[in-house]
Amino acid sequence: MNIGFVGLGAMGAGIVPRLMAAGHTVTGFNRSRDKAQALIEKGMRFAETPRAAAADAELVFSIVTDATAVKSVALGEDGVISGLKSDAIYIDMSTISPDSSRAISAEFAAQAFAMLDAPISGSPITLAQGNASLMVAGDRAAFERAEPVMRAIGPKVTYIGGSGLAVQMKIAVNLLLMVEVIAFGEAIALAEKGGVAREVAVDAVLKSVAASPVLGYRGPFILEGKMPAVPLADVTLQQKDMLLALDLGRKLGSPVPLAAAANEMMNACRGLGIDHRDFVTAHEVYRRLGGQS
Repeated sequence: MNIGFVGLGAMGAGIVPRLMAAGHTVTGFNRSRDKAQALIEKGMRFAETPRAAAADAELVFSIVTDATAVKSVALGEDGVISGLKSDAIYIDMSTISPDSSRAISAEFAAQAFAMLDAPISGSPITLAQGNASLMVAGDRAAFERAEPVMRAIGPKVTYIGGSGLAVQMKIAVNLLLMVEVIAFGEAIALAEKGGVAREVAVDAVLKSVAASPVLGYRGPFILEGKMPAVPLADVTLQQKDMLLALDLGRKLGSPVPLAAAANEMMNACRGLGIDHRDFVTAHEVYRRLGGQS
């Protein structure tokens, strides 16, 4: 297929090569062209606007930071909606609030276009390994048309339901992921305070029944010298998703006390000036609170 792709950050830069490897022609847009250069050299066409990226596409994907950015690339001047062909489908993979996603989808529906919300669960690491998963919501017929292409991105594609429900599910998954990673830091700090070497504690957790894929690749970051210079998700980015979970809990009247506690650890990371690191750095907050550093 001819595919438009808007947003070539860490995840977009990993998704586009997978689409091209599956035989699709990709025309991509990013606000800063320099981020697209490596993809251009691999065969991606570059568009100067989201509208141009959508002009010849059968499917147009976007993955950007927040709802404001989605509205800009989708509905703004020279946005996707102004270039979309009548039978094309717009698929937003960003993690935004369900209400924002539904409002944007309604704008597309008003012009007889189909929009799907299809957030991706995974990191650049799991994406490269072919283990990322997609949760998809919106018109079922549009989903069935787009599903084969989505499987080039990740093999696990799940239809969730009506518009906005996929981003709602993604927020719930990210709540679980964040609480799990924060609890990991708490557990390791406790073991260390009692005399267990950090390397031994991490190894023991990763061999235990509490091990999980996210801890498998993220847990070792807390070992000396292993924190990546470019985080998979820094504190600010991850806290954005946690604030979405807290707001969703408030709107739905559903208690999220563990999410609130995890968010407070992100606040502590910010207070200590370590929020530029991958959010697993909350382990250091526990150490400092326990008088270990």
